[in-house]
Amino acid sequence: MPAVLDHPASLLESAPETSAALPAWFAERRRAAWQRFLETPTPKRGDEAWRFSSFKQMDFTGYSAGGSLAGSSLVEDSVSLETPVAKFVFANDALLHAESKLPEGVICLPLEKALVSHGDLVREHFMKSDTRLGSAKWTALHEANVSNGLFVYVPAGVEVEGSIEVFHWLAGDKAVIFPHTLIVTGANAKVRVVDYFRSTNETDAGLAIAVNDLNAGPGSKLDYIAIQAFNEKTKVIQVNETSVEKDATAVGFILNTGATWARNESLSRLEGEGARSDMLSVSVPAREQEYDQRTFQHHAAPGGYSDLLYKNSLYDEARTIFSGLIFVDEGAHRTDAYQTCRNLFMSDEAEANSMPGLEINADDVKCSHGSTSSQISEEEIFYLRARGIDPARARQLIARGFSVEVIERLKDEKVEEMVLRFLDEKFAHLTSGGA
Repeated sequence: MPAVLDHPASLLESAPETSAALPAWFAERRRAAWQRFLETPTPKRGDEAWRFSSFKQMDFTGYSAGGSLAGSSLVEDSVSLETPVAKFVFANDALLHAESKLPEGVICLPLEKALVSHGDLVREHFMKSDTRLGSAKWTALHEANVSNGLFVYVPAGVEVEGSIEVFHWLAGDKAVIFPHTLIVTGANAKVRVVDYFRSTNETDAGLAIAVNDLNAGPGSKLDYIAIQAFNEKTKVIQVNETSVEKDATAVGFILNTGATWARNESLSRLEGEGARSDMLSVSVPAREQEYDQRTFQHHAAPGGYSDLLYKNSLYDEARTIFSGLIFVDEGAHRTDAYQTCRNLFMSDEAEANSMPGLEINADDVKCSHGSTSSQISEEEIFYLRARGIDPARARQLIARGFSVEVIERLKDEKVEEMVLRFLDEKFAHLTSGGA
């Protein structure tokens, strides 16, 4: 394990300092966010946005920014897709490595550098929406502390073939990181960004509070994929804010295999006529892991299409919470929206809580929502055992097949194979009894 140095005071005790090299507006945003963090109450029992949540998980006392990991082997360990068009490696929010073969005109920089060289463009899109799914206090803490991440701007008419990869490594016991991904696509542009969230070992209890701003311009296609594979001592809050303009398509996918507790909040606003949003997730919690998923499909313009498909395979005493809402504004006629959460129980002790919902304020719409929970049937196990497959392996194959429907909707063979590798790694740990 690389050495972790310069461990400062707890993140909850004092306002963070802002480098003088960064724009004044950014420093002011951080100061205002810190004040908002102090003034915003901590979520409590009775708050609808935190229904069924484990409030003990929000004890962040003693966490502080992680120290330097310069000189570590993490760059060599940051390998996933075979030929990404760009690759960035961060460790405890500090940039370790950057490489790029992107088309001319594309801006792809660490956020710290983009704030200096493209400050007006960053300011226009950085955290421009209020958090509404429950984590307003923690997104304020993120804004007050964020210092790095990735900024991507693809100008009109430019298509990026391949994927931009970003690795976020977390090291140090009680260390915290604040990864931020800001993506903007111009008219008829195309880009795919893959974020990986990893721990440097299996023992340090870390914390990550991550925010994504995804802005799909008219007629563009924006794919965002998050692979959350922290160790099972780490806690994570991830807030995804997506805006989709006229005739644009945004695909957001989250894979959860790690963390002891993960809170995912995903909001997609369809702001232009003909906008499309696909919200996808696969989660495999085991032992005592808990995944808390909150979603909001906001149709603000007519003719929009959104489709949410979340699948959870629960082992041991794991828990999941899903709360989703399709909201259709007045005048957002011809909306076509779907929301599905499916839970597959791999044990009798697992627990899944699902709360899908609709709020429709327009005519001529087609909306549906639902949730299912089931166990693997003995007939399925018998069928596979009759073909020489042991029961544990049979259950793993069924859970894998259950997840593939979501993964196939990424519609890129190399990306799908990468996601399945992470999924198979989790199944292998479960089969071997590893942590």
